[in-house]
Amino acid sequence: MRLLVTRPRDDAEPLAALLAKRRVESLIEPLLEVRFVDDPVLDLSGVQALLMTSANGARAFARASRRRDLPVFAVGDATARAAAGAGFKAVESAGGDVGDLAHRVRARLDPRRGALLHAAGTKVAGDLAGTLREAGFTYHRAVLYEAHTAEALTPAAAGAIAAGAVDGVVLFSPRTARTFVALAKAAGLAEACRGLTAYCLSRAVAAAAGGLAWRRVRVAARPEQGALLETVTADLGGA
Repeated sequence: MRLLVTRPRDDAEPLAALLAKRRVESLIEPLLEVRFVDDPVLDLSGVQALLMTSANGARAFARASRRRDLPVFAVGDATARAAAGAGFKAVESAGGDVGDLAHRVRARLDPRRGALLHAAGTKVAGDLAGTLREAGFTYHRAVLYEAHTAEALTPAAAGAIAAGAVDGVVLFSPRTARTFVALAKAAGLAEACRGLTAYCLSRAVAAAAGGLAWRRVRVAARPEQGALLETVTADLGGA
């Protein structure tokens, strides 16, 4: 099996290594380029915990501040690993999506003990702010990076799809899925995509990928990289 991996390169390379252990070849085609904000101003006074909804958020905060003493509540295990790798000692993973993160925060933290700072990009998924504010928390979002979408598929990726040299596409976010759909259509590859399986992290990602007639759309049992890898593994030999 050979899959097109569309994550930003810092995330795509470790994922490709995990796929290789499962005898799955990867063609890395980042559809998002992460650009960190230079010298952002962070006000951490009165903050009781950090919220991180992506590994990029963890990396961006680590670039922007030397503080590692605040507890981190991460949306999932990959984000938690990125935070731990950046030197944070107290890291909890919600093991799911922003709804799971909000639930974990409400269960573990007291709104009276301080504000929450979300280390985020210019675009965020879900309504984490609204959910937490409704629960009485003071929520602040620090915009620390911006993810720019690719303007076209690379010749290598377009050629592989046209030649039937890939079996599927790995999609981790609705934005990435929408970008792939648009770029595939622009390259005249909509018909070729009928032979591909879309491996989607969540139902929201699958919905965003709905602009193409895929051979199959497979959705991870949980919105976690490990669950998506399990979905790929289950298809080995039958792709």
